[in-house]
Amino acid sequence: MSTLERRQSILSLLQTDGRVEVPALAAQFAVSTVTIRTDLNYLDKKGLLVRSHGGAVASERITKALSQELSIGEKKQQNHAIKEAIGERAAQFVEHGDNLIIDSGTTTLEVAKALFAKENLVVMTNGLNIASELAKHPSSEVMVTGGQLRKKSLSFYGRQAEASLSSYRFNKLFLGVDGFDVATGITTHFEPEAHLNRVMCQANVEIIAVADSSKFSKQGLHIICDVADIDVLITDSKLSQAHQQALIDAGIRLELVEAD
Repeated sequence: MSTLERRQSILSLLQTDGRVEVPALAAQFAVSTVTIRTDLNYLDKKGLLVRSHGGAVASERITKALSQELSIGEKKQQNHAIKEAIGERAAQFVEHGDNLIIDSGTTTLEVAKALFAKENLVVMTNGLNIASELAKHPSSEVMVTGGQLRKKSLSFYGRQAEASLSSYRFNKLFLGVDGFDVATGITTHFEPEAHLNRVMCQANVEIIAVADSSKFSKQGLHIICDVADIDVLITDSKLSQAHQQALIDAGIRLELVEAD
Protein backbone atom coordinates (compact mmCIF):
# COMPACT_ATOMS: atom_id res chain seq x y z
CA MET A 1 0.00 0.00 0.00
CA SER A 2 1.38 3.39 -1.00
CA THR A 3 1.52 6.37 1.35
CA LEU A 4 -1.39 8.00 -0.50
CA GLU A 5 -3.51 4.84 -0.30
CA ARG A 6 -2.76 4.44 3.40
CA ARG A 7 -3.74 8.04 4.12
CA GLN A 8 -6.93 7.63 2.11
CA SER A 9 -7.74 4.54 4.16
CA ILE A 10 -7.18 6.48 7.39
CA LEU A 11 -9.63 9.13 6.17
CA SER A 12 -12.16 6.42 5.30
CA LEU A 13 -11.89 5.02 8.82
CA LEU A 14 -12.45 8.50 10.21
CA GLN A 15 -15.49 8.91 8.01
CA THR A 16 -16.94 5.69 9.46
CA ASP A 17 -15.79 5.80 13.09
CA GLY A 18 -15.14 9.49 13.75
CA ARG A 19 -11.86 8.71 15.56
CA VAL A 20 -8.68 6.69 14.97
CA GLU A 21 -5.88 5.60 17.33
CA VAL A 22 -2.16 5.46 16.46
CA PRO A 23 -1.41 1.91 17.79
CA ALA A 24 -4.44 0.39 16.04
CA LEU A 25 -3.55 2.07 12.74
CA ALA A 26 0.07 0.93 12.97
CA ALA A 27 -1.08 -2.66 13.51
CA GLN A 28 -3.69 -2.51 10.75
CA PHE A 29 -1.29 -1.15 8.11
CA ALA A 30 1.81 -3.00 9.37
CA VAL A 31 3.88 0.17 9.72
CA SER A 32 5.53 1.92 12.65
CA THR A 33 3.73 4.30 14.98
CA VAL A 34 6.19 6.97 13.77
CA THR A 35 4.88 6.51 10.23
CA ILE A 36 1.28 6.77 11.40
CA ARG A 37 2.01 9.93 13.38
CA THR A 38 3.62 11.40 10.26
CA ASP A 39 0.48 10.53 8.28
CA LEU A 40 -1.81 12.09 10.88
CA ASN A 41 0.30 15.24 11.14
CA TYR A 42 0.28 15.59 7.35
CA LEU A 43 -3.50 15.17 7.12
CA ASP A 44 -3.95 17.58 10.05
CA LYS A 45 -1.97 20.27 8.22
CA LYS A 46 -4.19 19.71 5.18
CA GLY A 47 -7.28 20.29 7.33
CA LEU A 48 -8.57 16.76 6.71
CA LEU A 49 -8.55 15.72 10.37
CA VAL A 50 -7.76 17.09 13.83
CA ARG A 51 -4.95 15.56 15.87
CA SER A 52 -5.84 14.43 19.36
CA HIS A 53 -3.91 12.64 22.10
CA GLY A 54 -2.93 9.27 20.73
CA GLY A 55 -4.82 9.62 17.46
CA ALA A 56 -7.12 11.91 15.51
CA VAL A 57 -10.76 12.87 14.99
CA ALA A 58 -12.65 13.96 11.89
CA SER A 59 -12.41 17.67 11.19
CA GLU A 60 -15.57 19.77 11.34
CA ARG A 61 -14.92 21.15 7.86
CA ILE A 62 -14.72 17.70 6.26
CA THR A 63 -17.75 16.40 8.18
CA LYS A 64 -19.74 19.38 6.90
CA ALA A 65 -18.48 18.87 3.35
CA LEU A 66 -19.54 15.23 3.36
CA SER A 67 -23.04 16.11 4.52
CA GLN A 68 -23.44 18.64 1.72
CA GLU A 69 -22.70 16.45 -1.29
CA LEU A 70 -25.32 17.22 -3.93
CA SER A 71 -27.07 14.89 -6.33
CA ILE A 72 -26.28 15.24 -10.03
CA GLY A 73 -29.66 16.92 -10.57
CA GLU A 74 -28.84 19.56 -7.96
CA LYS A 75 -25.31 20.05 -9.31
CA LYS A 76 -26.63 20.51 -12.84
CA GLN A 77 -28.55 23.62 -11.77
CA GLN A 78 -25.48 25.31 -10.25
CA ASN A 79 -23.48 27.74 -12.44
CA HIS A 80 -24.88 26.17 -15.61
CA ALA A 81 -23.88 28.99 -17.98
CA ILE A 82 -20.32 28.95 -16.67
CA LYS A 83 -20.14 25.17 -17.09
CA GLU A 84 -21.28 25.53 -20.70
CA ALA A 85 -18.51 28.07 -21.33
CA ILE A 86 -15.96 25.78 -19.69
CA GLY A 87 -17.13 22.92 -21.90
CA GLU A 88 -16.73 25.01 -25.04
CA ARG A 89 -13.22 26.07 -24.02
CA ALA A 90 -12.31 22.48 -23.21
CA ALA A 91 -13.38 21.36 -26.69
CA GLN A 92 -10.69 23.63 -28.12
CA PHE A 93 -8.09 21.28 -26.62
CA VAL A 94 -9.44 18.32 -28.61
CA GLU A 95 -8.13 17.40 -32.06
CA HIS A 96 -9.84 15.20 -34.63
CA GLY A 97 -8.91 11.58 -33.95
CA ASP A 98 -8.04 12.06 -30.26
CA ASN A 99 -8.45 9.28 -27.72
CA LEU A 100 -10.08 10.72 -24.59
CA ILE A 101 -11.37 9.88 -21.15
CA ILE A 102 -14.21 12.07 -19.92
CA ASP A 103 -14.85 11.74 -16.20
CA SER A 104 -18.39 11.76 -14.81
CA GLY A 105 -19.90 15.06 -13.69
CA THR A 106 -22.03 17.98 -14.79
CA THR A 107 -19.15 20.14 -16.03
CA THR A 108 -17.65 17.23 -17.97
CA LEU A 109 -21.09 16.64 -19.48
CA GLU A 110 -20.79 20.11 -21.03
CA VAL A 111 -17.41 19.07 -22.44
CA ALA A 112 -19.08 16.09 -24.13
CA LYS A 113 -21.81 18.32 -25.57
CA ALA A 114 -19.20 20.65 -27.06
CA LEU A 115 -17.41 17.88 -29.00
CA PHE A 116 -20.07 17.42 -31.66
CA ALA A 117 -17.92 18.96 -34.42
CA LYS A 118 -14.90 16.78 -33.65
CA GLU A 119 -14.43 13.74 -35.87
CA ASN A 120 -13.16 10.22 -35.27
CA LEU A 121 -12.87 10.47 -31.50
CA VAL A 122 -12.54 7.48 -29.22
CA VAL A 123 -14.02 8.39 -25.85
CA MET A 124 -14.06 6.33 -22.67
CA THR A 125 -16.31 7.52 -19.85
CA ASN A 126 -17.56 6.38 -16.46
CA GLY A 127 -20.58 8.69 -16.71
CA LEU A 128 -23.88 7.17 -17.79
CA ASN A 129 -25.27 10.56 -18.84
CA ILE A 130 -22.06 11.38 -20.71
CA ALA A 131 -22.21 8.10 -22.65
CA SER A 132 -25.80 8.92 -23.59
CA GLU A 133 -24.74 12.35 -24.84
CA LEU A 134 -21.77 10.98 -26.79
CA ALA A 135 -24.05 8.43 -28.47
CA LYS A 136 -25.50 11.37 -30.44
CA HIS A 137 -22.10 12.16 -31.98
CA PRO A 138 -22.05 10.72 -35.50
CA SER A 139 -18.36 9.81 -35.76
CA SER A 140 -17.31 9.14 -32.17
CA GLU A 141 -16.60 5.68 -30.81
CA VAL A 142 -17.98 5.52 -27.28
CA MET A 143 -16.64 3.20 -24.59
CA VAL A 144 -18.05 2.84 -21.07
CA THR A 145 -15.95 1.65 -18.15
CA GLY A 146 -18.71 -0.51 -16.74
CA GLY A 147 -18.75 -1.37 -13.06
CA GLN A 148 -21.23 -0.56 -10.32
CA LEU A 149 -23.51 2.41 -10.96
CA ARG A 150 -23.68 5.11 -8.32
CA LYS A 151 -27.16 6.51 -8.90
CA LYS A 152 -26.54 9.79 -7.07
CA SER A 153 -23.91 10.84 -9.61
CA LEU A 154 -24.80 8.51 -12.55
CA SER A 155 -21.19 7.32 -12.44
CA PHE A 156 -19.67 3.85 -12.66
CA TYR A 157 -16.98 2.76 -10.22
CA GLY A 158 -15.26 -0.32 -8.82
CA ARG A 159 -12.72 -2.91 -9.91
CA GLN A 160 -14.42 -3.60 -13.24
CA ALA A 161 -14.29 0.11 -14.09
CA GLU A 162 -10.62 0.32 -13.11
CA ALA A 163 -9.70 -2.85 -15.02
CA SER A 164 -11.33 -1.51 -18.18
CA LEU A 165 -8.66 1.22 -18.34
CA SER A 166 -5.65 -1.05 -17.94
CA SER A 167 -5.27 -1.98 -21.62
CA TYR A 168 -5.53 1.52 -23.06
CA ARG A 169 -3.53 4.71 -23.37
CA PHE A 170 -5.37 7.98 -23.97
CA ASN A 171 -4.26 11.40 -25.20
CA LYS A 172 -6.24 13.46 -22.73
CA LEU A 173 -8.34 13.18 -19.60
CA PHE A 174 -11.06 15.70 -18.78
CA LEU A 175 -11.33 15.44 -15.01
CA GLY A 176 -14.23 16.74 -12.92
CA VAL A 177 -13.81 17.51 -9.23
CA ASP A 178 -15.85 18.18 -6.09
CA GLY A 179 -13.17 20.24 -4.36
CA PHE A 180 -10.03 22.06 -5.47
CA ASP A 181 -7.42 23.34 -3.04
CA VAL A 182 -3.89 24.36 -4.01
CA ALA A 183 -2.40 22.86 -0.84
CA THR A 184 -4.60 19.78 -0.37
CA GLY A 185 -5.09 18.88 -4.02
CA ILE A 186 -8.07 17.77 -6.07
CA THR A 187 -10.70 15.98 -4.00
CA THR A 188 -14.02 14.20 -4.25
CA HIS A 189 -16.62 12.91 -1.78
CA PHE A 190 -16.69 9.24 -2.78
CA GLU A 191 -13.62 7.07 -2.15
CA PRO A 192 -14.12 4.49 -4.96
CA GLU A 193 -14.55 7.36 -7.42
CA ALA A 194 -11.29 8.94 -6.22
CA HIS A 195 -9.50 5.64 -6.76
CA LEU A 196 -10.91 5.32 -10.28
CA ASN A 197 -9.90 8.91 -11.04
CA ARG A 198 -6.32 8.11 -10.00
CA VAL A 199 -6.31 5.17 -12.42
CA MET A 200 -7.60 7.52 -15.13
CA CYS A 201 -4.73 9.92 -14.45
CA GLN A 202 -2.23 7.11 -14.90
CA ALA A 203 -3.69 6.25 -18.32
CA ASN A 204 -3.31 9.71 -19.83
CA VAL A 205 -0.66 11.91 -21.35
CA GLU A 206 -2.44 15.21 -20.58
CA ILE A 207 -4.73 15.84 -17.60
CA ILE A 208 -7.20 18.70 -18.01
CA ALA A 209 -9.27 19.59 -14.95
CA VAL A 210 -12.59 21.37 -15.52
CA ALA A 211 -14.18 23.10 -12.55
CA ASP A 212 -16.03 26.33 -11.95
CA SER A 213 -14.51 28.66 -9.36
CA SER A 214 -17.01 27.69 -6.65
CA LYS A 215 -15.13 24.38 -6.29
CA PHE A 216 -12.23 26.32 -4.74
CA SER A 217 -14.32 26.99 -1.63
CA LYS A 218 -15.09 23.29 -1.18
CA GLN A 219 -13.12 20.24 -0.14
CA GLY A 220 -14.02 16.58 -0.43
CA LEU A 221 -12.67 13.91 1.87
CA HIS A 222 -10.82 11.81 -0.69
CA ILE A 223 -7.77 13.08 -2.58
CA ILE A 224 -7.58 12.32 -6.30
CA CYS A 225 -4.17 13.87 -6.95
CA ASP A 226 -1.96 16.82 -6.15
CA VAL A 227 -2.59 20.05 -8.00
CA ALA A 228 0.86 19.78 -9.61
CA ASP A 229 -0.21 16.53 -11.31
CA ILE A 230 -2.60 18.31 -13.68
CA ASP A 231 -1.49 20.06 -16.85
CA VAL A 232 -4.39 22.43 -17.50
CA LEU A 233 -7.18 23.89 -15.38
CA ILE A 234 -10.20 25.41 -17.12
CA THR A 235 -12.28 27.53 -14.76
CA ASP A 236 -13.95 30.94 -14.70
CA SER A 237 -12.85 34.51 -14.09
CA LYS A 238 -14.38 34.63 -10.60
CA LEU A 239 -11.38 32.68 -9.34
CA SER A 240 -9.47 34.87 -6.91
CA GLN A 241 -6.19 36.47 -7.95
CA ALA A 242 -4.44 34.64 -5.11
CA HIS A 243 -5.61 31.27 -6.41
CA GLN A 244 -4.72 32.22 -9.97
CA GLN A 245 -1.17 33.13 -9.00
CA ALA A 246 -0.73 30.00 -6.88
CA LEU A 247 -1.76 27.83 -9.82
CA ILE A 248 0.54 29.65 -12.21
CA ASP A 249 3.39 29.30 -9.71
CA ALA A 250 2.68 25.54 -9.63
CA GLY A 251 3.32 25.40 -13.37
CA ILE A 252 -0.30 24.81 -14.41
CA ARG A 253 -1.72 26.27 -17.59
CA LEU A 254 -4.72 28.29 -16.44
CA GLU A 255 -7.62 28.94 -18.81
CA LEU A 256 -10.31 31.35 -17.67
CA VAL A 257 -13.75 31.78 -19.19
CA GLU A 258 -15.76 34.91 -18.50
CA ALA A 259 -18.28 34.71 -15.69
CA ASP A 260 -21.32 37.02 -15.68
